[in-house]
Amino acid sequence: MTRAQPHRIPEARPAAGLLWPATSLALALMLALPATALAQPRPAAPQAAAPGNPNANRILAVVNGEPITQAEVTSRSRLFALNAGMGVTPETLTRLQPQVLRLAVDERLRIQEIQRRRIGVSDQDIAEALADIERRNNLRPGAMSAQLRAAGIQPRVLFDQMRAQIGWGRLLRQALGPLAEISEQEVNDAIASRRAQQARTEFLVGEIYIPVDDPANEGEVRRFADEVISQIRRGSPFPVVATQFSQAQTALGGGDLGWVGIHQLDPEVASIVERMPPGAVSNPIRVAGGFQIVTLRARREGGAASQLSTMLTIRQVFSPFDRVLDPQAPTEQQRAVVERAQRLSQTLRGCEQVDALPRSSDRPTDPGPIRLEGLNPPPLRNMLANLPIGRPSQPVIAPDGVLLLMVCSREQRNLNEFTPDAARNQILRDRVELLSRQLQRDLRRRAVIETRA
Repeated sequence: MTRAQPHRIPEARPAAGLLWPATSLALALMLALPATALAQPRPAAPQAAAPGNPNANRILAVVNGEPITQAEVTSRSRLFALNAGMGVTPETLTRLQPQVLRLAVDERLRIQEIQRRRIGVSDQDIAEALADIERRNNLRPGAMSAQLRAAGIQPRVLFDQMRAQIGWGRLLRQALGPLAEISEQEVNDAIASRRAQQARTEFLVGEIYIPVDDPANEGEVRRFADEVISQIRRGSPFPVVATQFSQAQTALGGGDLGWVGIHQLDPEVASIVERMPPGAVSNPIRVAGGFQIVTLRARREGGAASQLSTMLTIRQVFSPFDRVLDPQAPTEQQRAVVERAQRLSQTLRGCEQVDALPRSSDRPTDPGPIRLEGLNPPPLRNMLANLPIGRPSQPVIAPDGVLLLMVCSREQRNLNEFTPDAARNQILRDRVELLSRQLQRDLRRRAVIETRA
């Protein structure tokens, strides 16, 4: 009997493109933000009435005794319209309202279940998720909240989405129980199956899953799915739309399914994907429990060819200036910062020494794994490609400060290799997805939901 190996279920985090498309790795490399304290949002509390809008506090639905107001649904609709690049007009908000209300009901059910099971999502969790999104999008602390308010959206709308996503992921990890233990035999079977498919065509697919909870609403859900597809085809980013409206667990990653064989898709979806050209977005596809929208990003014949890439781990030391640099008239503080960086570049040896330095800014010392070939601009890529391991770069002077970089490791990897960890993640993802849909259906079945819209 093969002994099961426990496998940690990844922490659910909102996708980096939740609000704005991710910037280049070069920019993300340079910026990270501290966690800031946020007030704990209480999901049941209605949004404050919008000035001049007497209907803002009108109750559209009551979910197990908790109201969902017009203000909440309008803010969620505005958030989606902003993300999708749609005009935030009264007509757009009216079209979006029915589906946004259903999503708000599902989110409220999830939060209620999270609270019932006493699964904690702290203010710090939300703050860290928010800081991560701002870091990945090259935004200063507080920029997201400011932009939301400028668009007429209360930031707590986003915070509540984050709380539901993080808490639901933790609930699923808890509910999965022994199913989170994946045996070596299951891993070996998955790898053997993938190798058997390597001679066949594979597809890089993204998905949006929109459930049909009541057959009576199928026509309305279909019309909403058509509206979503129309916006995507006009240029709205597929990952952003998936993050906002997909009810599949892949929504946390912008709907990305990765490379899949045709046998890994629902038969109804597979028959469409096989005929799609790369870059296309499907019409709504009726599958068990709802509609699926898919995009084909790429296809490859003969399965996964070797794709060697250079992966780096690095350290960075950023020293900020007291004001924007004028190269013709630097301040005394700016001169001192540059001189200190020059001394460090001559004395630092090894990443352990960098880790031991006191923090001089909010930017992280370790920005995480970096794929060299994806770095821009080219001078940065060339510098890191040629920098000796454990030796700092020359100071890089920018308008807001001085940066030192150090390469800790440089490793060649085959990004297409289907490793045991990748096999475990795939098996786990499938189990989590199935469990999530089952639990959501059960919550809806047991709930007392009164719709007044």
